[in-house]
Amino acid sequence: MAMNTGSETYTIPEHVAIIMDGNGRWAKRRHMPRIMGHAQGVKTVKRVIEAAKALGIRVLTLYTFSAENWRRSSLEVQALMLLLSRKIQAELAAMKKEGIRLRVIGRRDMLPPGLQKQVARAEEETAGGRRLMLYLALSYGGRWEIVDAARAVAQEVQKGVLGIDDINEEVFASHLYTSGVPDPDLLIRTSGEMRLSNFLLWQLSYAELYFSDVLWPDFTEEHLKAAIEEFNKRERKFGK
Repeated sequence: MAMNTGSETYTIPEHVAIIMDGNGRWAKRRHMPRIMGHAQGVKTVKRVIEAAKALGIRVLTLYTFSAENWRRSSLEVQALMLLLSRKIQAELAAMKKEGIRLRVIGRRDMLPPGLQKQVARAEEETAGGRRLMLYLALSYGGRWEIVDAARAVAQEVQKGVLGIDDINEEVFASHLYTSGVPDPDLLIRTSGEMRLSNFLLWQLSYAELYFSDVLWPDFTEEHLKAAIEEFNKRERKFGK
């Protein structure tokens, strides 16, 4: 799909992944509790989802809660889990109506039982969505994902389902959390940090990386369009 901006037309990346960084700093600059930054960040999520739909992005993956985030204070983690639970419940009807299919990737068994049930219900009820596939990386770590995939492959070899010589990139990728979905074309990270932070380590091998100084709560549709414009300036050679 193409995006028109004035006299130019841009190709829209099929899959955009975003590291949503800067909620805590946004709150600190305003002398607010950190959870207020996260609450504002959730509003940005809704805004960016709307923009992604309008632009024709097919898959949007958001780094929502990382493996490392479990190390934060129990009070902040509990507040984040409650915030996530409330938003999934509040947005479920709208997601179904607007054709958004929700999927959660990560070690969901570490999530509170109530949130696990909400996630499963939301995935089931939005399974028919075709307009946008929304992935939330929740209790997610890129190294965890690779280890889990390696374990799954080893189990299939042990059972005789796979032979050692059958293992290749395609087989391994089919055991990742994102199996069946194209790898991201574009990664966006906000807040000025320039690292992957254990996010989609396998899938981002050939993604274009875009780093924005804007804190996540301040990220807008125009910032998303700016990232896509920059994406279109890149020559993607894939090693050729």
